[in-house]
Amino acid sequence: MRFSFLVKIAATVALVQLFHWLFPYGFEGARVGVLAAAWLGLLVAVRRDVRHSRAAWGAVAAAGLFTGILFDDPGVLAWALFWTALSVAALLPRVRGFDDAWRWAARLLVQGLGTPVALLCDLKHLGAVRGRGVSPTRVAATLALPVIGGIMFLALFARANPVIEQALYTVALPGPWQLALWAFVAAAAWPAFRPRGIALRLAARLPDPEPRIPGTSLPSVLLALGLFNLLFAVQNTLDIAFLWSGAGLPDGVSAAEYAHRGAYPLIVTACAAGVLALAMLRPGSASVGNGAARRLVTLWVAQNLVLVASSALRTIDYIDESMLTAWRIAALLWMGLVALGLVLIGWRILRAKSARWLVNANALAAGVVLSVCSVVDLGAAAAAYNVRAQRPEAVDLCYLWHVGDGALLPVIELERRPMDAGTRLRVRQLRQTLFADLDWRQAHWGSWTPRGGRRLSAARAQLGRAVTMPTLPRLRSCYVLDAEQVQS
Repeated sequence: MRFSFLVKIAATVALVQLFHWLFPYGFEGARVGVLAAAWLGLLVAVRRDVRHSRAAWGAVAAAGLFTGILFDDPGVLAWALFWTALSVAALLPRVRGFDDAWRWAARLLVQGLGTPVALLCDLKHLGAVRGRGVSPTRVAATLALPVIGGIMFLALFARANPVIEQALYTVALPGPWQLALWAFVAAAAWPAFRPRGIALRLAARLPDPEPRIPGTSLPSVLLALGLFNLLFAVQNTLDIAFLWSGAGLPDGVSAAEYAHRGAYPLIVTACAAGVLALAMLRPGSASVGNGAARRLVTLWVAQNLVLVASSALRTIDYIDESMLTAWRIAALLWMGLVALGLVLIGWRILRAKSARWLVNANALAAGVVLSVCSVVDLGAAAAAYNVRAQRPEAVDLCYLWHVGDGALLPVIELERRPMDAGTRLRVRQLRQTLFADLDWRQAHWGSWTPRGGRRLSAARAQLGRAVTMPTLPRLRSCYVLDAEQVQS
């Protein structure tokens, strides 16, 4: 037991040293994938129970997939998904199996919240001998004499011997910031090597994710469903009349305001309606076997699907009037997940599925969508759409600048289109800035990524001789110079 603990300490120290070597200046580039691969490899190496768990190997494979994504193009979402898969792999050997996403969300939450203190709580086992732990006071008392005495004699020898004095000057001791960063990395890595049991105990005590409304009866459920269906019918009728059919709006209400204002509140409405539908027809309630209640809730779910479709159409109309962004793509994907969740709620009620089935089905759908989003550059996709769907003069160059090198190839495509002279100069300036930034990052090993290399090669192939043309002033912000300033 003690040897296993020391091996995990050594693995943590090795990971900290690797972090120090890989990231002397910034956490970026393909090096992020290298660190993730090392963390995953050390987990498998030091945890025998992980190596002998078939279920854990599925999570290890998922973590390996996200490691490859982090190497190709690191991002916050890919790192979060990697940590989730890694933590599931660390916890699975101590659980009978994958029960449901509800309890696993609780386990991961407790695992994450306990990360800052897990290493400190376990360090007391480092010097455990015959069941006795080592307190911080005892450790300090043990180290006081050798540390203080060693420093004193070293200072005296340096004072007496210039060779020792010069050697000490060449030693670069880590500063407080470096020590704090090492401690942070060690604290973040340790829970995977030695998970906290509290995460497993708390999750085991959680009730089933079955929403309840105290004091409801069959008559109240029938009245509520009738009223809710009526209210939703009014909203959907207005959407069909003004949004889908294109009828004229009342005075003082513009089409843009009508489309943009209700997109997100209606999604919140649909989510709340789904939870209420589950609560009113939960298993064992008087309403679950009532035919009228089942028909009314089915109609209500169908009306919620129309509501979600209207929200998506509002967002699409707003995109047509302004532009597409990565967050608006994410919003449309979220609306798709809400629609799927409503369908699953209706299926669960009609087919008497368990709450575990519903939670796991929604979690699987969300996991697939998030995994795809960690691979696809949504900013680059939005930039490509805006370039192709808008006139060159209408393209928001400031947004393309914020997208970064993901917008380089769309900007090159934009530069080839006919436009006025002032717009062409600004587009060319943006293209040269994005190209120079990407070229600089790819020339340095610390910020190099395979995806960046592919983009740079594609840009060079499309630009040809234009790469060597005289450059314009480089953009330092999204402020785009006007034509006179560019020419000067």
